[in-house]
Amino acid sequence: MRNTPTDPLPLAQALIRCRSVTPADNGALAVLEAALRPLGFTCHRLRFGPEGQEVENLFARRGTEGPHFCYAGHTDVVPPGTAGWVDDPFAAAVRDGVLYGRGACDMKGGIAAFVAGLGDFLAANPSHPGSISLLITGDEEGPALDGTARVLDWMAANGQIPDMALVGEPTSRAALGDIVKIGRRGSMTAWITVFGTQGHSAYPQRADNPVHRLLRVLGRLTAEPLDAGSAWFEPSTLQVTGFETGNAASNVIPAEARAMLNIRFNDHHDSTGLTERLHAALRAEEARYEMRVAVSGESFLTSPGPFVDLLKRAVERATGAAPRLDTGGGTSDARFIARFCPVAELGGLGSSLHQVNESVPVAELRDLAALYRMVLEEAFA
Repeated sequence: MRNTPTDPLPLAQALIRCRSVTPADNGALAVLEAALRPLGFTCHRLRFGPEGQEVENLFARRGTEGPHFCYAGHTDVVPPGTAGWVDDPFAAAVRDGVLYGRGACDMKGGIAAFVAGLGDFLAANPSHPGSISLLITGDEEGPALDGTARVLDWMAANGQIPDMALVGEPTSRAALGDIVKIGRRGSMTAWITVFGTQGHSAYPQRADNPVHRLLRVLGRLTAEPLDAGSAWFEPSTLQVTGFETGNAASNVIPAEARAMLNIRFNDHHDSTGLTERLHAALRAEEARYEMRVAVSGESFLTSPGPFVDLLKRAVERATGAAPRLDTGGGTSDARFIARFCPVAELGGLGSSLHQVNESVPVAELRDLAALYRMVLEEAFA
């Protein structure tokens, strides 16, 4: 693979050295702004959240016309943990051609690679048509309440919605560029409390055991698969992830029983329909209950078409191999972007994300920068 003339390593190191453990910024977005302004980008620092706890976000754009290509990512990182690091996790040390540090893989290294590829694309195409933007949040690894979703609302209100978006999550599995994610399953969690009547286990006729009723509800919900999968997605799953009564006495029927469920669902479902499915199972067992549901995101799919095709062409040019289109894994901020425009995910190898001694080979960073340059070449061909 041809490397990009601009080396992404210095920017990756500068970003890693900012201890931006979610939702703290600690200068990471200022480092990125300093790299983008000389390239002609207008930068907007966007702060959302409760007073005194605002999350820092960045929207930067070069150009005003279409087509508008947006690269999305995050500079916040998960905590490094307390033991096992060979180097300080924020030292950005390079040893034997490998860059170590929290965020090297997920995803400060990817952001640096995009900026390097972008710089070389602009040097060769200073008058390219359309515009390029970056949507970078400091709230992806946390609750994601005041990050990408809020920035997108601001973009919509200010006429900044792109025609296409690429999220730079580390999607590659065995070789750089081998997977392009064109969708993700939805995710929701439900907390169910079923109420009964407390009593002595020797006299069950005088009580109403909520454990038995809740077990029957869960049996209904897990007896049959949600579906058999779809054209682009594996089967949806409903998993019981918690069950408890808070009861310490073996001879007492408890007054209530609680369960926690997590559902990962494909494009056959939405969270509204699945929530009703839960209510129906509870009603069928005549349960007295309370239920709280939190939806991390709906499922989405960017069907193969012009945008996906340009990504495939760029990967084939850069690596000599066609990528596999995939929808596996958990959620990402692409779930928010999918409400506005076609979106896909393409980045480096994710073998060490969130691990102790998180790392990326420097050669891989440089190859990723070259791949991103080719993505821009295809987008503005």
